[in-house]
Order: sequence, then structure tokens, then C-alpha cells
Amino acid sequence: MPATTTAPPRAGLAPLFAGVLRSEARKLATVRSTTWALLAVVAFNVITAALLGALLPGHLSAHQKATIDSVRISLGGLHLSQVAIGLLGVLAVTGEYGSGMIRATLAAVPQRRLLLTAKALVLTATAAVTSIAACLAAYLAFQSFLPAGDAMRTTLADPGVLRAVTGAALYLTVLALLGFGLGTVLRSGAGAVAVLFGVLFVPTLLAALLPSSWQDTVGRYLPMNAGDTIYTVRPEAHMLAPWTGFGVFCLYAAAALTAGFALIGRRDA
Repeated sequence: MPATTTAPPRAGLAPLFAGVLRSEARKLATVRSTTWALLAVVAFNVITAALLGALLPGHLSAHQKATIDSVRISLGGLHLSQVAIGLLGVLAVTGEYGSGMIRATLAAVPQRRLLLTAKALVLTATAAVTSIAACLAAYLAFQSFLPAGDAMRTTLADPGVLRAVTGAALYLTVLALLGFGLGTVLRSGAGAVAVLFGVLFVPTLLAALLPSSWQDTVGRYLPMNAGDTIYTVRPEAHMLAPWTGFGVFCLYAAAALTAGFALIGRRDA
């Protein structure tokens, strides 16, 4: 009677995915640009907040202090840190295309969408943890540098403050995913960075040239305008509500990610 051979059992999807996650986490952590980008996010937020807390109160009237959105001011470093986090999102996927390592990665993990999911999850966790720490530190730094008893002082227990601080971190995290999606679609670091910041800044600048009625109608749905509302305690009348605006911003990121997941299985490495 001929001997029968039994094929070795195939590894389950869960262990495979866990291994890919660990590999992608190590890969992202060992890239020098990751460290610099994350340090920039924290530094831009905290240093800007400290400078604003120390210098701004002396240049504002009592009426301005009472009406200004001091929480949004404390998060003013986001205008710089969003550049660093967006760049991180792009490089998290395009770095391998630029070096050619993507061929080895896809040879080791032929399940391309599983690989891309692991990359996106590692990036999300990294961006979220760093952004939460950076935004909370910025808020606390701003408060600590304000003069005692200043009208701009707030606490995390005040209405809308905790939502704005955590919302700023969510904004940065989704921005990283938007960059990641564009990087997957374009597979070029320079091209994806140009498109990312073109999408963020150019429509807002062009909208400023439109009649005011058009600005109020169209401007609220532009990526940066929609995303900004989540870290605003006193939103403007013509802008979307905080969570609604953040939802619109998430749709832009979701569109880029969907396109990336659709294309990665149809193109050669």
C-alpha cells in the first residue's frame, strides 16, 4: 500500500496578520524619517503653544480675550505639525517604492491588501498616540504660560475643550491616513506630498477669491476647512458643526485609501 503524504497545515490568517503587523511596526520604527517627523509634530505643537501663551496676552484687549477661541489658539502649532504628520503618512508607503524594497516585501507577503491594512493600522496607532500626546501637551503648555487669572484660561472640563484637544489629535491622525492613501495611489513621495498639500491649501486659497455667498456654501466642505472645525470651541456660523466637519474630512481620507486599496492589487510592484 503506497505511503500517503499529508500537506502541512496552512497558517491561519490571524497569525499571518499578526506577524505582518509586527514586521511593519519594526520597519516604521527603524526608519529615521519616522523619528524626525514625530519629534517635529510634538515640537511644533508645544513650542508654538508656549510662545503664544507667553506673548499673545499682552497684545490683546480685554474684549478680545473674552471672545477669542483660546483653545484653538493653543493648538496653533497644528499648522506646522500637519506638514510633518502628512509627510510621515506619505513616506510610510512610498519609502519602500523609492528604495525598491517593496518587491521583497510583496514577495514575502503576496496578500497585498492584507499588507496595506497592516501598514495603515501601524501608521494609525503611531500617529494617534503621538498626536494625542502632542495636542494635550500643547494645551497644557499654553495654559501654564498664561498669566494667572487671565481671561483666556480654560480647563479640560469646560464645554468643548476636551473635544477640541482630542479632535486635534484625530485630525492629525486622519491627515496621516490621507497622505498614506495618496502615497499608495501615486507611489511617489514627491508627487504624493505635492498632491496632499495642494488638496489641503490650494482649494482654501482659491475659495477666498469667490463671492462671500459662495465661500459660505462651498468653503465649509473643503478639506482643511471641514477638518479644522473639530478643534474649534467657538465655530463660525457659516462652518459645519465640529463632528460633521470632521466626518467630511474623513471622507476625503477614505476616498484616497479606497483608491489605494483598489489599485494595489492591479499594478505591478
